[in-house]
Parts: sequence; C-alpha cells; structure tokens
Amino acid sequence: MCRPAIYRSGFKCKKCNKTYSSKNIYLDLTVTAGSKDYNEFRPARTELFRSPLVSFLYERGWRQNFNRSGFPGPDEEFQMAREYFKPAEGGVLVDVSCGSGLFSRKFAKSGAYAKVIALDFSENMLRQCYDFIKNDETILNSNLALVRADVSRLPFSSGSIDCVHAGAALHCWPSPSNAVAEINRILRSGGVFVGTTFLRPSTPALFRSLGRGSQNYNNLTAEEIEDLCTSCGLLNYTSKIQQSFIMFSAQKP
Repeated sequence: MCRPAIYRSGFKCKKCNKTYSSKNIYLDLTVTAGSKDYNEFRPARTELFRSPLVSFLYERGWRQNFNRSGFPGPDEEFQMAREYFKPAEGGVLVDVSCGSGLFSRKFAKSGAYAKVIALDFSENMLRQCYDFIKNDETILNSNLALVRADVSRLPFSSGSIDCVHAGAALHCWPSPSNAVAEINRILRSGGVFVGTTFLRPSTPALFRSLGRGSQNYNNLTAEEIEDLCTSCGLLNYTSKIQQSFIMFSAQKP
C-alpha cells in the first residue's frame, strides 16, 4: 500500500460514478465529499470532535482524563485489544473513529497487520494524526492510511476486513446500531470487533428512555452493549469492565 500515491490520486466508484479525491493528508470517502453548497446538521457530540482545538488537545490532556473513569491507559488498552485480535493478525485492521490516531499508530507500529486504516469523520482529527505520523519515521514506513468516512456508511466491500477497533467511540456515535451493523457487514467471517466506551450505570428499563434524551452521549449499560452486538449479528461476545470502562469483543459468524 503506497500512501503517497494514494493521497495524490482520485478515483471514481464503478457503481455510482461518484468521483472521490484526496486531501493530500487523507482520502475523503464521505457521501458529501466534493459538495459545495450542501451541508448536513450533525449532533453536537460529532461537531465537538471536528473542532481544531479539541483535536489538538485530545492527546495533550483530554484522553488522559479517561483514567478517572477506569480506563487503564492507552498502552494497556492496546495490549488488551491485541489479545482479542490475535485470530486476525496478518490481516487488514480498520480503526474506526480513530480520533488523532492514538491506537492506529500503535497498531501500525506493531507490524502485526498487513494494513492499518485510520478512519474518522473529523477532518481535524485526521490532520492531527498526520502530524504525529510525519514526525515518526517508524510509522512513515508502515502500511497506514488515513480515511475520512462515516462509521454508519463504511467505504469497504462486505466481508473485506479482518478486524475493526473502536476506542472510546461508541458513546459518540449518533446511531450505535447502524454503526455496529456496518462493522458486521465489512468484517469477514471470523473477523473480530473490539471496542471500548464509557458505561452508563444500570437503571430500570422504564427510566432509560427518559434519561437518555438529555444526554450528550450514547452511554449504554453493559447489558445493552452485549444486546447491541448480538442483535447486529455478532457472536462470541465477551467483555472486561473496570469502573465505568468496558472493553468488549465479538466476532462475525
């Protein structure tokens, strides 16, 4: 995979004839790529991470605050994820909602995957990711590509991806069910999905819909996350919980 060549190129979808072009730093494969006048309203939590300031601060203090909620820290989370991904080593890994590429870079540097794709909807997060990459020669020579896309409309063929990672992401997705269904679609048979997120304390079902309407994020309970994965067609669900932190894994049949 030649990243410089990819970023200098453009291509046309054979099915819809839509033309996509690179932004020199990342490939923009969103539906609205190239639109001039049309713009879509996005939830506040989505727009927050498109902010240049938040993108800049993400690895400079923002992410470190997750430790207060029980997140073990990037290094340990990376090792935990790698254990789940062992059946898929040597394949293609997509890091969805990658942010500034904190884990994308770790996966790429590990050399355990044929290709790593850092994917996010935020242009500024991808720019931050590129800034980190260009200052690290060990990553510059790795098979790592940056792609802008919507997690609810992933630009990959069905059954073409070996493993998908979503670090501290699910609670930010406008529709977790659409996103997990898309992840299931692109995974090959036996492919592995690993995610982390903030848990919401268990509450009686009667009050869940009332409380969620005022929330900025889609924080789910451990039971809801398992139900979400299985209802979207994934099997062999397992999880590890520490305070409000959960790492979960599931496989495509």
